[in-house]
Amino acid sequence: MSNIEEPTLQLRDMNKGDLPRERLLREGRAALTDEELIAIFLRTGLHGCNVLELAARLKRSAGSLAALGRLDAREIAHSCKGIGKAKAATLAAVFELGQRAVREELTQQQITTSQQVYNLLAGELRFETVENLVLLLLDTHRRLLRRVNLGRGTLTNVLTHPRNIFREVILNHAAGFVLVHNHPSGRPVPSKSDDKLTDTVAAAAKIMCVPLVDHVIIGSPTEGQELPYYSYRDHGRIIK
Repeated sequence: MSNIEEPTLQLRDMNKGDLPRERLLREGRAALTDEELIAIFLRTGLHGCNVLELAARLKRSAGSLAALGRLDAREIAHSCKGIGKAKAATLAAVFELGQRAVREELTQQQITTSQQVYNLLAGELRFETVENLVLLLLDTHRRLLRRVNLGRGTLTNVLTHPRNIFREVILNHAAGFVLVHNHPSGRPVPSKSDDKLTDTVAAAAKIMCVPLVDHVIIGSPTEGQELPYYSYRDHGRIIK
């Protein structure tokens, strides 16, 4: 698929009152649709396809706004005809800034609930195609000291040894920690290997006097599923 950008139809060629940028300045960013916000960063459309139509086409090709936000620049450029490297790089940068802003705000808060853990990592992990294991190291006030990526696995499993976890705990002088991993299937139901890892690490944490605060499994929002994540602590399977 070609990434060469053709001569374009500019935003200024549309009715001035309908311009996304003008609407944003007049009505505020929350008033704009996803397509209008994307159009501001695309800036231009193609012959026979104005920038709003191009934005809508791009969102459809990704499947959703959230899915689009998970694509890197190369994937964005190849996902829709007319999205060249420059447009793709701009969109990838915008989505990354948004994710960083959310993470920055969350990391300044005390991490006291499984919902906070989900909010912190779901945007990154729930679209992964293999399992990823993440370690969140906490200080005495339950604020995030450091995040450590412990490993990437397969579609159904990710392996790590408890010593890798406690090495990071000790080196960073953590007062507690949270384990987090994703299920690419979208179903956050613990497996036997998840249970075994949790029980082994929880037992070792008690000996080390550094509590395993929670182990959260991240899935995806699904109709009929109460929550898009599973918390061992919320289910009474980790006792402080």
